Amino acid sequence: MSDLLTQDEYEAIARDLTLPTTAFVNGRFSAAKGGKTFETVNPATGATIAEIAACEAEDVDLAVTKAREAFEQGVWSRMHPVERKHALIRLVKLIKRNRYELAVMESVESGKPIHDCATIDLPETQHCLEWHAEATDKLYDQVTPSGDDALGLVVREPMGVVGCVVPWNFPLMMVAWKIGPALAAGNSVVVKPAEQTSMTALRLAELALEAGIPAGVLNVVPGMGETAGQALGRHPGVDMISFTGSTEVGRMFLKYSAESNLKKIVLECGGKNPCVVLDDAENLDAVAEHVAYSVFWNMGQNCSSNSRLIVHKKIKDELLSKVLAKARDWRTGYPLDPSNNLGAIVSREQFDKIVHYIDLGKKEGALVALGGEPIENGGGLYIAPTVFDGVTPEMTIARDEIFGPVLSVMTVGSVDEAVDLANDTQYGLQASVFTSNVKRAHRVARAIQAGTVTVNCYGEGDMTTPFGGYKLSGFGGRDNSLMAHDQYCETKTIWIDLSDDPVDQAVD
Repeated sequence: MSDLLTQDEYEAIARDLTLPTTAFVNGRFSAAKGGKTFETVNPATGATIAEIAACEAEDVDLAVTKAREAFEQGVWSRMHPVERKHALIRLVKLIKRNRYELAVMESVESGKPIHDCATIDLPETQHCLEWHAEATDKLYDQVTPSGDDALGLVVREPMGVVGCVVPWNFPLMMVAWKIGPALAAGNSVVVKPAEQTSMTALRLAELALEAGIPAGVLNVVPGMGETAGQALGRHPGVDMISFTGSTEVGRMFLKYSAESNLKKIVLECGGKNPCVVLDDAENLDAVAEHVAYSVFWNMGQNCSSNSRLIVHKKIKDELLSKVLAKARDWRTGYPLDPSNNLGAIVSREQFDKIVHYIDLGKKEGALVALGGEPIENGGGLYIAPTVFDGVTPEMTIARDEIFGPVLSVMTVGSVDEAVDLANDTQYGLQASVFTSNVKRAHRVARAIQAGTVTVNCYGEGDMTTPFGGYKLSGFGGRDNSLMAHDQYCETKTIWIDLSDDPVDQAVD
């Protein structure tokens, strides 16, 4: 369902936005205690949007303290699951009511095309929170097969205070992926948004209070990773961290846990994902559509982007020709123009990183089949969809996660070679396989080392399927599905003696 306005209407909304710029702790907005701020910049223009509160250790400590107080008071943790469900559904309704404001706020701050914000990010955010809300009163505990002389119960309890550290590429969706199951389970939450994209998380917390989620249950502390993020990771009052971002930073949270209170850590990190197209793949036009979408969607700033196209030599030239034709249809330009498919790169740092990798690809001998240059556009950070042909496994662009609209095309001569090349990476988040042979599809999907493997399509599954990775792509748990609820709960055994002779009963 399309929910798009015109560019003029989006620009009018942007002019009238009330921007949340301070921390949201214990149900109210407040400046950072140290008085520091940082700029949030519109990457489409280079203009400063606002000054955001730069929270540090004392701000994080206050947020964690208030979250703990709310948890111990039981205003949310001991609320009946049905009532928690109703509050979360009210939040979903408020998001829908404010969807135009949230979509524009996200587009302006992140550079994402408004088309994606309006038709993908906001609907998926609503669906995620509603799905987990509906699960709140439908997850059962267990009774063990302990015989007539005892009653063994296995019960789920909320962790306590959960820290959620989210990235800048899907600011609202990633918050929803974390807080949906965390709040449904009864936890209190402290969110540390990426410094590039703080405002929609702050606005979401305000809407949560309006929906009836009690003060102190959902808090947001904007700030730098090395200050606010580290303080959250090291805080002894935090029981768990759920992190999505780079593998490098994910390692830091494991270190913070080891050096503090051994809090539980769940990581969803980077990817260098393969798209394997075998020689019996059918409908190469459709394959090319999936290939282009997977690598150019959200300007390639997507951990599940299929940035390596591994294609059999028999069909490589034909498929590449079709991919290039599809790529040329991806319009790059001003994010608030709903006719554009690609917007601006989120920050100067990320822009320079992508340009550096493109330059490395050229220097190392890959052939530029399309793009390969930044787009000059009035101070905005734009990069054309780029396709490299003739890429070999040792090249940097074949090994490093670029996180930009850059596709590396690699040629193979057999199924085994394709699988070996697909697995020749330190990552293992997502992969796609295209073949018309059902046996090959099963064999290759099983052989590829990745948390999600799609067959004859690109995707991440849906809210019912767990999402996370192998190797350096993931650690400790999964987002989405009912499995996501498990990671935000402690499991407790309650053993009740029903025998007349407790000594005999206690012996196995």
